[in-house]
Amino acid sequence: MDIHRTFAEVVVWEDGRLRHHGRVDMTRSGLEGFGRSLRRTDEVVVEATGNAMAGAGSPYVGRVIVANPMQVKAIAHARIKTDKIDAGVLAQLHASGFLPEVWIPDERTERLGRLVARRNQVVRHRTRVKNEVHGILQAHLVPKCPHADLFNRRGRAWLERQVLPDDERAAIARHIREIDRLAEDLADLDRDIAREAVDDVQVRRLQTITGVNAIVASGIIAAVGDIRRFRGPQRLVSYFGLNPRVRQSGLGLAQYGRISKHGRSHARAMLVEAAWAAAKAPGPLPAFFLRIRNKRGHQVAAVAVARKLAVLIWHLLTKEQDYFWARPALVAAKLRQLALKAGAPGERGVGRRGSAYAYNVKELRNSEKAAAENAERAYELMVRHWRPRGPKRRTDATKEERL
Repeated sequence: MDIHRTFAEVVVWEDGRLRHHGRVDMTRSGLEGFGRSLRRTDEVVVEATGNAMAGAGSPYVGRVIVANPMQVKAIAHARIKTDKIDAGVLAQLHASGFLPEVWIPDERTERLGRLVARRNQVVRHRTRVKNEVHGILQAHLVPKCPHADLFNRRGRAWLERQVLPDDERAAIARHIREIDRLAEDLADLDRDIAREAVDDVQVRRLQTITGVNAIVASGIIAAVGDIRRFRGPQRLVSYFGLNPRVRQSGLGLAQYGRISKHGRSHARAMLVEAAWAAAKAPGPLPAFFLRIRNKRGHQVAAVAVARKLAVLIWHLLTKEQDYFWARPALVAAKLRQLALKAGAPGERGVGRRGSAYAYNVKELRNSEKAAAENAERAYELMVRHWRPRGPKRRTDATKEERL
């Protein structure tokens, strides 16, 4: 099926031949009527588009396959392109076993992914509105705000005292109202995400990593789904587009370039965001960040930490273990905050200490921080004693064993 907004062109592969079926309306009733005309053993192939997932869970056929449009385009490039030809190409590729498929998440994972994507849209929109306010101030030579945040209570009070034209002041007022409205939408989305993720074991496990909060953990789980789909950590790194590009031909040496950026761009951005947060907290990850930063700079170091986080996530989810250098009090505070957003009742005044009480005790918090600092120094000491080694030479005995 070559899908469009209002219709889909259908071509049938049967007994080694292509047969044009016609068009099907892309409505719920149209798809149900077409599904009833098929058999339980039939398989339907569609490309990944905006409305392709609407029929992914059809009960009328044996399987619905979603193809990767970028890879299909690379495999079957044609000079003559019509809807009928495109649908026939999908059928032929699937019949020959060369169709590049796209993973279809289950209903719960898909819902979590939609919530995380909508939250990202709200955050990006709020950032654009804030940048417009900063642009107005810059255009009128207003000095930088002395407070940490221009849009908190003290920052807004400072903004009211600045000398600006009436039309610009009215524009800033509209932007402030829009920021407040987006903050309410963001709180609603955070509550919905928390309700979906509060009982998820994998989300709780990923929060044991320093720098990974509930939103980042939920976004990663929504993008990955079943970790068993990836046979090794490098597969997960490639899935996020954090692997370097490689160019090699003939007898020349392989040339490694920038990261590929092929894959889940939103999940990759969340990993980089978590990498910046992890680089500021004590532990082995900031030591790794500093080692890369001294050689390649801040941006490359942040991407390298994000790649390290992807490898770490694969091991934690595959082995079903928490992060070894986790800070228990900090993790308990994260989980308690997630539960509160999900609507859990408060624990104050019940005559007992809450689950996140240890994080409020300075001595306990400092002891966990000291243990993480020891791990950071141990990593630095280990790296300091590294010595570069050349490629391993194979002996004759090793060659005979391989033969």
